[in-house]
Amino acid sequence: MPSDITGTEIIEENTGTGKKTFKYIKGPIFANIILADEINRTPPKTQSALLEAMQEYKVTAAGETYSMDLPFFVLATQNPIEQEGTYPLPEAQLDRFMFNLWLDYPSQAEEKEIVVQTTGSGQIRLEKVLSRGEIIAYQDLVRKIPVADNVVDYAVKLVSATRPGEESKFSYINEWIRWGAGPRASQYLILGAKVRAALLGKITPDVSDIKDMALPVLRHRIVKSYNAEAENIIVGDILDKLIDDIDIEK
Repeated sequence: MPSDITGTEIIEENTGTGKKTFKYIKGPIFANIILADEINRTPPKTQSALLEAMQEYKVTAAGETYSMDLPFFVLATQNPIEQEGTYPLPEAQLDRFMFNLWLDYPSQAEEKEIVVQTTGSGQIRLEKVLSRGEIIAYQDLVRKIPVADNVVDYAVKLVSATRPGEESKFSYINEWIRWGAGPRASQYLILGAKVRAALLGKITPDVSDIKDMALPVLRHRIVKSYNAEAENIIVGDILDKLIDDIDIEK
């Protein structure tokens, strides 16, 4: 139920006076890092309980609004091959996630390492890496990284090109895409490009950083048409073709 995520009110009795009052008990969403394992197993109402927290960093319950402690972000997993007992995530929910990452089978070497680490008797010790304040400081630092106008223009142009309609310059967009990415995609492309540039030691991101972020940022924001499904065309193929065509157009 949604209250299992956000929290619920309980009746609390004062043992001295016998007076009963409602008390709000915060749910597990009031944490810094949330892992929603197999999120597609929760019904739509429960999924929607995450929307306000993920967008506004707030939770409204029983007429009161409670702010989340920062830093706050949500990770979620889902198994693409499972059908029974699952619910598709609505587009509004998917749009709140910055990235959509696909994890394939591990290589033999990786699987061997997994088996060795998980079947032995050794104890794993977690070491503190960053404090809460340091994480917030890094987040603020990323937003201060400058971005050239041509990079912003490219990000907006790429996202706009995913939207079908009469004004689309590429005929296959109308044929293969039923719904394109919204403004959040442009925002996340720039933020992702800033982080990539910082990790690579660059002062400012360039168009190559936008291209590198395109698939994880746009993959879950594009709704394919029936034609694309019938032709077994994946979003990655559409984006590769779109990026090539935009480069040629330049």
